[in-house]
Amino acid sequence: METENNAVKPAASKSLVIPCSTVFISSFCIMVLELVAGRAIAPHLGSSLYTWTSVIGVVLAGITIGNWLGGRIADHFQPRKALSFLFAIAAVSCVTTVALNNFAGKWIWLWQFSWPTRILLHVSVVFLLPSTLLGTISPVVAKMALQRGLPTGRTVGDIYAWGAAGSIAGTFAAGYYLIATMGTTAIIWVVGGVMMLMALLYGAKLWSSRVCALFFLASLTMGVSPWQWTQEAGVKLGLRKTPNPVAIYEDETQYCHIVIGKVSGTSDRRVFLQDRLIHSEILMGDISRLWYFYEQIMAAVTHRFAKGKDKPSFMVIGGGGYVLPRYLEKFWPGSTIDVIEIDPGVTKAAKAAFGLDPQTTINTISLDARNHVNELIERKSRGEKVKSYDFIYEDALNDYSIPYQLTTRQFNEKIASILTPDGIYMVELIDIFDSGLFLGAFVNTLKQTFSFVSVISKTDVGTQSRNTFVVIAANRNLDLENVCAGYEINESLWHLNSSDMAKLEERAKGMILTDDYAPVENLITPLSLQDADDQIILMHRAKGRKLAEQAENLARAGNLSASLDKLGELAATATLASPKAYFVVASIFVDSGKMNEALETYQHAVNHISKEQVGDQMSAIHYNFAVRLKEAGRLEKAAEQFRLAIDGYLDILSKNPQSIDACMHLGDIFAENGNFKEAVKYFQKAVDLKPGDFNNNLTLIQAFEAQEQLDEAIKAAQKAEEYLSNSNQQEKAAKMRQYIDFLELAKKQPKNQ
Repeated sequence: METENNAVKPAASKSLVIPCSTVFISSFCIMVLELVAGRAIAPHLGSSLYTWTSVIGVVLAGITIGNWLGGRIADHFQPRKALSFLFAIAAVSCVTTVALNNFAGKWIWLWQFSWPTRILLHVSVVFLLPSTLLGTISPVVAKMALQRGLPTGRTVGDIYAWGAAGSIAGTFAAGYYLIATMGTTAIIWVVGGVMMLMALLYGAKLWSSRVCALFFLASLTMGVSPWQWTQEAGVKLGLRKTPNPVAIYEDETQYCHIVIGKVSGTSDRRVFLQDRLIHSEILMGDISRLWYFYEQIMAAVTHRFAKGKDKPSFMVIGGGGYVLPRYLEKFWPGSTIDVIEIDPGVTKAAKAAFGLDPQTTINTISLDARNHVNELIERKSRGEKVKSYDFIYEDALNDYSIPYQLTTRQFNEKIASILTPDGIYMVELIDIFDSGLFLGAFVNTLKQTFSFVSVISKTDVGTQSRNTFVVIAANRNLDLENVCAGYEINESLWHLNSSDMAKLEERAKGMILTDDYAPVENLITPLSLQDADDQIILMHRAKGRKLAEQAENLARAGNLSASLDKLGELAATATLASPKAYFVVASIFVDSGKMNEALETYQHAVNHISKEQVGDQMSAIHYNFAVRLKEAGRLEKAAEQFRLAIDGYLDILSKNPQSIDACMHLGDIFAENGNFKEAVKYFQKAVDLKPGDFNNNLTLIQAFEAQEQLDEAIKAAQKAEEYLSNSNQQEKAAKMRQYIDFLELAKKQPKNQ
């Protein structure tokens, strides 16, 4: 008896080529979109367990819904016409995917949700529709194949097999080649084009396919063509990203989207962005200047404990803009500096536009840090000679994407095994102290491996806001008191004491991060909630900037009343932005010789905003109002505003004795009123708090000069020059030496000259 399979004729088998090819292409496209989805949303949402969970879940949900709908469509419509229509609207959905992804990142209503929910909603809005439409293809293709009279089991099996093969091919093609070669947006357009071509192949004569094809071509023109009008239209419709005016380099790698921007018009100052986060900042040609707090702390600790070491060895986990590695290369030439940077595109970008010398002595290992450390330990276990490091820095943890494998006890033990006996491990991370879940768990975990763990942060951020923490670990006691003395640190330091550390341990409930249990995404959830609030604030600021610009333009036109109306609206909607706007508008009137209008502007500010609304900025309003009143000869009212400003700044100092800004403003107020003795007291306090600030030192010296206390001025200048010289600020130290010469000369001159 002949079996059903043996009865299949070769000619009939060939009839499955078209159905199998169709399902292969549709499955290929859907997996490419799934891989692209994770990269496309990264500039808005970062890349984390939450993002990939949402992408996979939403795409699978779309396929499920699509399969359900596709089966019913197959029962009611002729397959070829149905496939033409489904491919056509799937192509159109790619257009909406590009636009919705660009718009969704700006929708305020999404920011009110928790971080995981916001990610899920964003992904659903953008990718559920195309996933659903592509999911309808397979059932319709199966119906078309079965109509050819082939055995049911074999036909269905072939359709499933070719669909799975397409999914596999799409996954590898996107992950290993397409994303890095073409970029996410270009891939979405290509996928849409492929689906549009399939629609026309199945039904070029159908009016629905032709309409969709025209719409797709028009959208494609506005999305990718080089003409000015199409670029402007594409941005408005969301088919293109809004051009970044500061970008000088842009690339999409297999790991992230990189942008390097020039952010200063007067000097070549650049920032290095990976996905949505600024990783590094640099003034080109001046690698000795570190802009970020954590880099300054790491450098200061290194300088203290590298003394006596001829050529210390360094490992830096996470290259980014290669700022810290280049700093180490400059101050310890000839030393071993190994940078573990998984993404070769990051290193390429740093060389292309961020000042990394192609002939650098820095050794880059393009590998996951955990894998590289494992290799070192494996080689060591085989008896090979493996270098140990005096300093290891981890700069790979941010507040949206944390490689959990670099946070666990097992990884810490591996790090300890490649450190020298007196080696130091430093890690930068971001958290909110009052929640402190991730920071607490991280510190608890480090204590399982290292006998000494300390944390340094900034004092001016507060315990309820996101903050940068530098965690320092070693298997010996480290004296970190005044560790930054002699180095220009831009922030006031907070050394967490034993009580602070105990609070962190309690908040984390003693959690130890391990390879089996490291819920880092859950631990940083408070950060994402605060980010949502910050994004809403940014939107209000954007509206505030628009109102401020309108007020400024009206002031330039001499329209005081209309300008004040705009400032009043600004004070009501974006209060924190209003003081600066009032200052600018008042200055416009002063520059135009309209002092009365300027005074009326300040009076309007005093009447419409309060200290409860703008905090410390209210004191600045009173101070600037007082200065203008004094210039106008209205001395009694000026004295009243000066008094209010003094009371405000004294209140700030009572709450934060480390406020340099309050000290300098108090000194300015007293100097403005001729009370230089009181001014010197506050200028001196500001200098004591931040001795490396050139301008504050100069102000103190000039206050002594105003009292003809040249000996005191010279002493202050000499002290400043010594500090600047010791803190590697040679150019400023030279300027201070010149000023000392000027003071010495002035001292020799007779007073009547």
